[in-house]
Amino acid sequence: MGVKGLQGFVARVCPDACKTVDLREMAEKHRIDHPDSPPVIVVDAMGCVRHWYTPEFWVCGGQWREYLAILEDFIKVFMAAGIKLVFYFDGVVEEKKREEWIKRRMKNTEEIARLFQFIKTHRKQPGREMFVLPSALPTFTRYALKSLGQETVCTLQEADFEVAAYGLQHDCMGILGQDSDYLIYNTCPYFSIENLRLDRLVTVMYSREVLCRVLGISLTHLPLFACLLGNDVVPESQLEGFWHKCLINSPHRNNSYSRRTNILLSVANYISKIPCSYSSLRHLEEMLPLGSDKTLLYRGVSSYLLPGQQSPWIPPNITNCQMLSFQQQSAFCQDKEIFQVTCFLKTAFNPFSIQPIFVLGIAPTQVQDLVLGPVKIDEVCTDHLSNLSRFLGLNPFPPIIPSFFFEQLAKEQHIQSENYSIFNILSNGEIECSNSLEDDCDTEIPGQALIYRPARQHIYSILLESGKDYPLVKEWFVYSGNHLKQPDLIQPVQPSVTGGTPNLKTLWLAKGPDVEKQRYNTLLACFHLQEEMEELQALEAPVAGFCCLLAYLMMQVSSLSLEDLNAFLALVLCLKGKSAAQLTGLQLAQVDPRAVHLGSVLIRGLTTLLMANSACGFPFKMDDLMPWAVFDGKLFQEKYQQSHRGCSMEELLEGNVRTVNQKKVCIQVCVLESHQVLSCSSKYVFSSQPHFVLQIWVFIRFACYVTERSV
Repeated sequence: MGVKGLQGFVARVCPDACKTVDLREMAEKHRIDHPDSPPVIVVDAMGCVRHWYTPEFWVCGGQWREYLAILEDFIKVFMAAGIKLVFYFDGVVEEKKREEWIKRRMKNTEEIARLFQFIKTHRKQPGREMFVLPSALPTFTRYALKSLGQETVCTLQEADFEVAAYGLQHDCMGILGQDSDYLIYNTCPYFSIENLRLDRLVTVMYSREVLCRVLGISLTHLPLFACLLGNDVVPESQLEGFWHKCLINSPHRNNSYSRRTNILLSVANYISKIPCSYSSLRHLEEMLPLGSDKTLLYRGVSSYLLPGQQSPWIPPNITNCQMLSFQQQSAFCQDKEIFQVTCFLKTAFNPFSIQPIFVLGIAPTQVQDLVLGPVKIDEVCTDHLSNLSRFLGLNPFPPIIPSFFFEQLAKEQHIQSENYSIFNILSNGEIECSNSLEDDCDTEIPGQALIYRPARQHIYSILLESGKDYPLVKEWFVYSGNHLKQPDLIQPVQPSVTGGTPNLKTLWLAKGPDVEKQRYNTLLACFHLQEEMEELQALEAPVAGFCCLLAYLMMQVSSLSLEDLNAFLALVLCLKGKSAAQLTGLQLAQVDPRAVHLGSVLIRGLTTLLMANSACGFPFKMDDLMPWAVFDGKLFQEKYQQSHRGCSMEELLEGNVRTVNQKKVCIQVCVLESHQVLSCSSKYVFSSQPHFVLQIWVFIRFACYVTERSV
């Protein structure tokens, strides 16, 4: 969140603290000053996604191929300048920030309601002033950057702390983001993403030293300054009385400034006049109405101390819990057995195995001998399995593996952005999901949080492995009518898997074709599709994943029509041959609000599929479940509107469908047990009765006819 108003204050009142810099020149200077280390910029990615998403259309569910191309171009510019980028993403919502997270979600809900009202009135996308991030954009940005070969970190605590710590410890050239907390941390330079001009690679660098000179304080005062203005630890609501006293006694009060600007100046004036000591901090804590927790200021100041740093406001013998947590995360595991098993698993079960990865080559008796090198997965599995077997004296795994081992593995994958939400569930039994572009007034389509809850319940059951005595999982999910006063407590439910649900040891550690089949079947069981494995495995992986979601949606949402089904099928079948440039050129005469809603539901379904895939040991490659493989917002709008206008199948499929896959897709998606799919015109009813299969074959034969004509 940062310090409210500080960024604007610096721009208006301290213009000398905002220096335009050329990043190419700074990189060259960094090479001279640090000949042994390349220039690195650590990126606060959560603060950048809004600036990265520049496709014209954002309301239809996401222009994912366009966005992927934009990210690739962004990376290429920095690579051409010899600058390495390291991307950090928030991996958790810390308890101290839950209240602020909820406030933002409620505000976003209001913004989305206004957005849908605009679309219904004007049948078009509003201007950028009403911009809302496409659903799940930060999640898929993480995987996009990883697929582009970038170092991507998902944090275990608040990202700004880890970003600042990484920048300091690795002597980085700077931090790229848009968060005023980077003016408070005593770390490497802070660059603005908002002011970045990518074509020239220039931006604004904010100077902490100039800011301090204007405020009349020193760098060591900044953490207390942030706390006394209100931040994520110290609520603003408890500081109003203190601000009033500061304003009365401040010589810097200026009627031409806003009240917030005067508060910043007067608080700085107050701090400059008190001794810089722990006793002064204690006096402030006694003076302020901090309620029952008189340690808020201490905790707030401590939260800005990075590893190796001390503050005169904090006694040197008191350990900063946040710093300790960070150091523990960074340290190697000292247990040799767990360390070696974890290293093996990070190589043998890496879901991004199509990319070169760094493998830890460890001798069985010498954990210290680390050999780093880019190796492809197939080259290392056999050797590491052999080493692991010799080391443990087992063939190849012990009969019982402690549960904390799986949590440790999930943690490693979480940090490296290799799984989705698994560590949060295993470590805290808690999960959250932000707003989606959903129309709360459309009561015929449930919120995505409710649509996918049955699937999540099966995923929780797989992960928690507690038989009938599953612990409840806390869900903080945004949906209509949920004011987030407390989490929903969700009971895990075992999926229906023939022979019983495999345990994590089997799903995550075992090898062989039978295990691969178990993984795939268990994932399908999460979506109630375990009987359809043979048909789905015959499809290309991205199409199979898409059809898995579509079949599940048709079962869960009774209001979905034949026209909706045709639109989704036409989307996935026509998307494959289209480039980002072609999709950019696609023009829409209007925007349909229901299609906006459905597109968002589908995208959130992909995140549920990622979670299931992670829990089941990665039967799919994660790259095959990404939205740029199966979805485009504008194309879906076009197919949706064509289908609901009654366009012919030839027009809907663009005369370019492969008949075998078309046949299998239709049978898999449409023939659902005990479910009817009605046409909006009510002239046709698709059901699972025998005559429905005949209807499907008519559809298939027509697709064949279209294809033959196109050839």
